[in-house]
Amino acid sequence: MDGIERQYAGELSVVRVNVQDPAARPWLARFAFRVTPTFVLLDGQGQEVWRSVGSIDAAQVAAVLQGL
Repeated sequence: MDGIERQYAGELSVVRVNVQDPAARPWLARFAFRVTPTFVLLDGQGQEVWRSVGSIDAAQVAAVLQGL
C-alpha cells in the first residue's frame, strides 16, 4: 500500500482504518468489512470500484485507476 500511495501521490488519497477503533464502526458497516486487511478503491463520487481481501496487487490497482 505504501508503494501505491507514493506512486499515485497527488492523484489519490489513501485512508487507513483501524478496525479496532470504535470510531471506525461507520466505515466498517458502510463497506461491509469482514476480513482484514481489506482494500477498497472508491471513485471520485465515493462509489466502490474495486476491492481486494487479504492482499493487494499493484497492477490491478493501476488498471482500475486507468479506467476511471
